[in-house]
Amino acid sequence: MLIVSKWLLDYRVQPISLIKSKTVLANIELMKKFFQGLLRKKDLSLNDNVSGTPQKEQTNSKKTINYFSKIKSIIESKITSKLGKSSAALEEIIGVDITEQEIRLAQLMSNKNNDWVLENFFVTPLQLPEGKKILDNEDLVADTLKGALEKSKINVSNVALAIPVTNAIIRVVEAPLMTDDEIANAIETNSLWENLIQLTDSLDDYSVFHQIISRNNETNKMDILFVASKLEDVKSYTDIIKKAGLNPVIIDVKCFSIKAALDQINQLGKVESDLTTVLEFGIDENYLMILLDNNPIITDIFLRAQDKEILNNPSSSQDDLENLVNRYVSQIKQAITDFETKYEKRIRNIKVISSLEQADHFLGMFRKNLSNVGVSLLDPFEQIKIPEHLKEAIQSNNRSSYSAVLGLAFRKLDVFGYYKFVTAVKNINLLPDRTSMIKQKKMKAISGFAFKGFAGAVIAVYLLLFGLAFWNIFSYGEKIKNYSSVVSEFKKVSKQKAIASKELGLMKKSIQLSKSIKSNKQVSYRILAQIASSVPARVYFDSITYDGGTNIFIKGSASSDQDILKLIENLNQKSLITQASLGNMNLPKGGKAGAAKLKGFTIFCKVKKGIN
Repeated sequence: MLIVSKWLLDYRVQPISLIKSKTVLANIELMKKFFQGLLRKKDLSLNDNVSGTPQKEQTNSKKTINYFSKIKSIIESKITSKLGKSSAALEEIIGVDITEQEIRLAQLMSNKNNDWVLENFFVTPLQLPEGKKILDNEDLVADTLKGALEKSKINVSNVALAIPVTNAIIRVVEAPLMTDDEIANAIETNSLWENLIQLTDSLDDYSVFHQIISRNNETNKMDILFVASKLEDVKSYTDIIKKAGLNPVIIDVKCFSIKAALDQINQLGKVESDLTTVLEFGIDENYLMILLDNNPIITDIFLRAQDKEILNNPSSSQDDLENLVNRYVSQIKQAITDFETKYEKRIRNIKVISSLEQADHFLGMFRKNLSNVGVSLLDPFEQIKIPEHLKEAIQSNNRSSYSAVLGLAFRKLDVFGYYKFVTAVKNINLLPDRTSMIKQKKMKAISGFAFKGFAGAVIAVYLLLFGLAFWNIFSYGEKIKNYSSVVSEFKKVSKQKAIASKELGLMKKSIQLSKSIKSNKQVSYRILAQIASSVPARVYFDSITYDGGTNIFIKGSASSDQDILKLIENLNQKSLITQASLGNMNLPKGGKAGAAKLKGFTIFCKVKKGIN
């Protein structure tokens, strides 16, 4: 407990607050994640305090593990990149956007110049009974969709569909820093979302998608994008797609589909920005979405029933429209002010998406009320190549309403996890059975690659082996012509080197020891010779100090006490030394693993007086 308290003081971590409404087990799980985060930040683990392993060895071990982990991640990313791009190319997808007014279909292809080309585009009216919604008339919507497919002659079965923002819960939550495995375990036990998200209904009633937006090792926190929708709503939309004879593979949220379209426009137009602001304005959905570094901040714009009637009535007076816009813009200003105050970022442009016939007229009123912010309609076809036979189909003064379906058409069916790391929040998929579907698609993709890959690999291996065999036969034949003479010369040189190395070692040691003797009298060399002849095996000298009189100090190291005693005994038997005794002895010091541990010693010798 004292150790934990010290960490809390060192890092100024705020105390963790338990959730009163949760069970004891849920709170324990939360505390576990909290302290695991602290331990990672301190480069420790719970086992470190028990094992007694030196910190230096632990650090070196972790560095080795991190090194191999980096190599593994690089190799996996390369393989994933190749498989992800190839499988996405095999699985064609059409975007389907179903609104209460019409159904829109779009298909995009990439040409040799990496330009996006509009392959198919079709819009058909949806005649819903008055006062009815899409999910109240699944059969009617499915029949209309099926008829649109027949008229457009689109033969692609995989569908990316967007659900309205009003049918989704979108949050960016902050959580203690965790690994992917820890997050997976927490999700399996339902402890993660229960502690981070407060839902009105049971979590089992929702289809949930999450993605890590950012990790911050300094603050030991991470941001998680949480997107959820009622399972019954998702099932209703997928049933519509299936009844039309199609295969739903992606269920996105409309706001993120719009963002995908805008991202592609910016990418193709080489526009770099970490801040994007989108406003959807209409009868069905109204919200302001601010994306800062792909971190979505969505604010619902409230529209009264009377306001919807005004928008839906072409004969509404100018005063009613201006009053509506004033109320609408006041909510936008408040959302912008809150954002700019919190993040210290200035919003200068807003891209508007609207299906209203008077969209241009409303934009003029928006500009008057938002004098410091640029307002313009989003044109999703801005950077897309349009074939001649489709130009008439997209002719409109307001093409912003097609943004969602174009964003869906940009989607890729990512079964190998490549686009998860390169497209940020554009890979949302709320399909409940997406895991099993992805496994099936992955097996299909792998089986498609298997024969070509196996055949190509076998051919490549045989070609490589034959090439290496012929090259080795030729090159080795040339090299072994003078083998006998080379071996003989090598042995001769090696023997000479060994003799020279031994003599050089003796010379260096003699020079080192002789330099430590201060006297230049002839007797010093006689004493040195007797000391040198007294050294037993496994004893090593570091220095010999002679004061020029009767005292000699020997410092060195030995493998055992018996070796030191043997040295003292040998010295006492010499004619020029009257007494040899142990001055001090040092305990063995830890070295590298597996290395012998030597004891240091100092021996004091008395030299016989009157030596000439």
